[in-house]
Amino acid sequence: MNVLHIDSGILGEHSVSRRLTAAIVAQVKADRPDAKVTYHDLVSEPVAHLTGAQIMAPADLDGVEPALAADVKAGRQMLEEFLAADIVVVGAPMYNFSIPSQLKAWIDRLAVSGKTFRYTEAGPEGLAKGKKVIVASTRGGHYSAGAAAAMDHQETYLQAVFGFFGITDIEFVRAEGLNLGSDQKQFAIAEAEKAIAERSVLRLAS
Repeated sequence: MNVLHIDSGILGEHSVSRRLTAAIVAQVKADRPDAKVTYHDLVSEPVAHLTGAQIMAPADLDGVEPALAADVKAGRQMLEEFLAADIVVVGAPMYNFSIPSQLKAWIDRLAVSGKTFRYTEAGPEGLAKGKKVIVASTRGGHYSAGAAAAMDHQETYLQAVFGFFGITDIEFVRAEGLNLGSDQKQFAIAEAEKAIAERSVLRLAS
């Protein structure tokens, strides 16, 4: 089993999303010690934002200047890691109603026609089927219900983009209301960690 572990929280050791992704991956490893984990910290080692030069670079990179060629190769490697993964664990805090720009830059390297999706006469078709994506979703307020749900461009975006890639098994482990006082923060974290601890890798990979 291949596990791809992605963190994008900018708060380091204070990041709740990092705490939750670590717990999820630890649960997978406890149930499946043979699982191979590939880890990327998109903050300490950011992926460059998408540019026209990257998109227009020839497949063989012939004649491409070295810095651009290295960047394109790094993006292709991340795409191959994603395609090879059975479980993808993503730490996705909500920043200003959406995802971190670091995470968006990584996703932009995955959205490659002919690799994760294609267009057909019947419409777009996802090509990255058969994976499970688990998102550790953290929010300062409450956005899962009520009037504020209309401002959620974090979970809704991730559901849409991974769904566009053909992934139907997408799960959110959510801790929200983290900025509404210390008691609420600890409660939200405890509930999320309880949900993680009650899972088994068989259910995670189902």
